[in-house]
Amino acid sequence: MKIGFFSRVGLACMILVMSGAGSAAEARLALFGDLHVHTRYSFDAYIFNVRATPDDAYRYAKGEPLKHALGYPIRLRGGPLDFYAVTDHATYLGVLDAFGNPQDPLSRSALAAELISSDRAVFGPAFQKMAGTLITGEEVEGASHPDVRRRTWKRIVDAAEEHNDPGRFTTFAGFEYTSNPPYNLHRNVIFQGSSVPDLPFAATDSLNPEDLWRWLDAQRESGIEAMAIPHNSNWSNGLMFQRTTFDGKPIDAEYAALRMRNEPLVEITQVKGTSDSHPLLSPNDEWADFEIFADTPDAFLGGGNAFHNINLKGSYAREALLTGLQMQAVSGFNPYRFGLIGSSDTHNAGGPYEEEFFYSKVGASDGTPARRGSTPPDGMSWVEYEDVPANKKPSAFLTDWSASGLAGVWAAENTRQAIYQAMRRKETFATSGTRIQVRMWAGYGLNKLTHTDASDSDALYSAATAMGGDLVASDRPVEIVAQAVRDPQSAWLQRLQVVKGWIEDGEQRERVYDLACSDGLVPDHATHRCPDNGATVDLQTCALDAAHGDTALSAHWTDPDFERTQLAFYYVRVLENPTCRWSTWDALRAGIEPMTNKEAVIQERAWTSPVWYLP
Repeated sequence: MKIGFFSRVGLACMILVMSGAGSAAEARLALFGDLHVHTRYSFDAYIFNVRATPDDAYRYAKGEPLKHALGYPIRLRGGPLDFYAVTDHATYLGVLDAFGNPQDPLSRSALAAELISSDRAVFGPAFQKMAGTLITGEEVEGASHPDVRRRTWKRIVDAAEEHNDPGRFTTFAGFEYTSNPPYNLHRNVIFQGSSVPDLPFAATDSLNPEDLWRWLDAQRESGIEAMAIPHNSNWSNGLMFQRTTFDGKPIDAEYAALRMRNEPLVEITQVKGTSDSHPLLSPNDEWADFEIFADTPDAFLGGGNAFHNINLKGSYAREALLTGLQMQAVSGFNPYRFGLIGSSDTHNAGGPYEEEFFYSKVGASDGTPARRGSTPPDGMSWVEYEDVPANKKPSAFLTDWSASGLAGVWAAENTRQAIYQAMRRKETFATSGTRIQVRMWAGYGLNKLTHTDASDSDALYSAATAMGGDLVASDRPVEIVAQAVRDPQSAWLQRLQVVKGWIEDGEQRERVYDLACSDGLVPDHATHRCPDNGATVDLQTCALDAAHGDTALSAHWTDPDFERTQLAFYYVRVLENPTCRWSTWDALRAGIEPMTNKEAVIQERAWTSPVWYLP
């Protein structure tokens, strides 16, 4: 389906109609935000010379400029976001900020003198000393200051309260639980409302995420509602979605209920790469190799090869969804029935979502092209750069940073309650940074509804299961209705797809089907693939191809391989035409060729949460 070009306001109005605006019960808006943002109160951000506050972060999200750690202004070109959460590390929350403040008595401590005067290079001694806690759970001597953490937490909560503007801009109080023993088991905790605990739960309280979930249960019993959102499972070495508990015991129904009660969503895209799937896990998915954080021998946290991803299984969301189905088939419970979002993990207080204006992740350490390795320093050519000693070059994995991502929700209004409810029911989607709007329903007999007709969205909510829900079995095959609308400031859409995962004879299976093609093309009946639409990128200018692609795509699809007795899930993915990657934009501005060890172009995309078919 093709429609005309819309301004952001016009596009939002159109989507409101598509959402069923005629029915107050079903009117849903597509809202975009970031639930993973660090400021000066995170110990690592402070070490990287970031001095922006939560107030600065919220002003950035509302469209105002923000001063980068290197002194230049950063600002959202795509306009304000709809919601935002500052999620500083609970471990040592605000302690380095106090150490570095001459007015604070803590600045005169021996540990403060050691940390503040030490090497601030990426992963230098100061970072390693503080980050070691995330692996051992033991606090650095002289760094335990619950009073500092408490007053810093109050500042963060107060900033969220001050900037929350119901109907226009929503904020959430939150923090990051950063367990890393030694692989990534990080979670962001997002509170529904103004009621929050006295202190956040930190790695020093426990490295076991199950203890975080029990803590969240206890908060809920006292009237404080919150959820945890795992991120960077791609850095977990298979531990994020393993088949045992943290202590190595078999997963049971109680564990599954505890986890799903407290972790209904997973963040699958951000600066540190994509965690949807991996080419070795999904060899028949041509688009699985998207912003994969490359396996690297670089040291991190002083732990040698700590983030070299040895185990792919248990590290990616799609495989985890399949593992959950397998457990359900065998044991009757599913610990991995989660929805999908994206966010940024920025440590600059403002997320770098836009490829053209990428300013990286961690402040002064990677805030220029030369410091993140996308251009040689001092006017060198790439050939000359080859002779630079390895210890004089940026860490190789900095070039794997991604200009990503955003959390999308379909909510009745832009308020805490409505957005949180959308997250609870998993009516959410993830984007790689652009503001593509995408949604899906699953059901039976949906061919009676004209999926391009805005008036039928009410009927879809009544007759079908929206993304994030369960679809009860029927003798009829599963049908999917999907809709996607382009970000007016990004490339045109190329294809709309459904990813299906199922259990067959006890084994995990998956397949990707193209549902709708741009430019009047149709999927091949045998391969279920759209023909190439011919979209290209001018690498001399990075100009978009305006001759190919659609403004919107929609489809009604019936599963051609449906088997009534097979547990399955379905989620939708939409791809844009190719565009320049941030590293290519850096090279273009420097007047040099793009780096050769990364793709020059990418295809921005979005993913919906799944619908689960339950026989």
